[in-house]
Amino acid sequence: MTTMRATQRLLAAASGARLAYAALTLAQPGGEQTWTRTNHRGEPVTLLEGPAVTVAAAGAALAVPGLDARSRLALGLAAAGAGALGCYDDLAGAQDRHGFRGHLGALARGEITTGAIKIAGIGATALAASILLDRRDPGASGTPSQQAAALARLTDVVINTGLVAGSANLINLFDLRPGRAIKVSLLASLALSLGGPEARAAAAAPAGAAAALLPEDLGERAMLGDSGANALGAMLGVAAAASLPRRSRLLVLGAITALTAASEKVSFTGVIARTPALNWLDMLGRRPAQSAMGPAAPAARPVAPAARPTAPGARPEGAISPGSDTRTASAPAKTSRPR
Repeated sequence: MTTMRATQRLLAAASGARLAYAALTLAQPGGEQTWTRTNHRGEPVTLLEGPAVTVAAAGAALAVPGLDARSRLALGLAAAGAGALGCYDDLAGAQDRHGFRGHLGALARGEITTGAIKIAGIGATALAASILLDRRDPGASGTPSQQAAALARLTDVVINTGLVAGSANLINLFDLRPGRAIKVSLLASLALSLGGPEARAAAAAPAGAAAALLPEDLGERAMLGDSGANALGAMLGVAAAASLPRRSRLLVLGAITALTAASEKVSFTGVIARTPALNWLDMLGRRPAQSAMGPAAPAARPVAPAARPTAPGARPEGAISPGSDTRTASAPAKTSRPR
């Protein structure tokens, strides 16, 4: 029954993501320019994919049975909280601060960035979700065995908080090229699903919502942004916290911490490009890199003889080449995939 519920949750999240994306792109809350950014090619993409993924994944986690009420609420809270905070950073954040070091360094100088607010907010959301996952015995405590159990529960809450917050941040670190964060999310969901029916049920909602909008991401029409990436990561963190034994959770948390620390020094994009297997997976389904140059460029024109001097402000002689138009799109200059 749990496996059937996991399938239902996956399909509900997938269909919900497509419907939410269609509705949001039709309505464009705040106007199209609010959600338009430029990608790594300098082409416009919409951030509406992120809210669509968040709404669909959270809704499917809450609405479809198959998990106990506390786990479902923890999944929904993690998605909604991380997604909302990520959306706030997407829309209001500046791009002159990156990573924990950038935001915490600014905070040390007395500057509160949207990224710092997001870090604190996602931490609080992760703590709340972890408390929901704590299945403590409400009976009296005080004996040595009960005190040991209380310490174990506190340890689990700390580990789970780190898992949820760390996963939310890590998936966002991969959202630098089309489809990359979604592919990582799907691989993580697949790995979690090997842990049994409960793990499959918990990972189904983020997997379904992410897979449904993968074509939009790979086609470079939309991107997850902080909203979608943080929501997917937080839900995967909850799924891990709810289904893995403590030793496995500690190993996963250690890996997340190591990758996050490495991201401050090393470019994930560079490492992926230099590793054939990772580069193949990263490019799977994406537009070829050379298409960034567009159609084959025309042959260079021969150099014309020097023109006669013209008066200041006068138009140059001859026709203006269409390629000389330097107008830019009306979208904001913020770039969410800078590497």
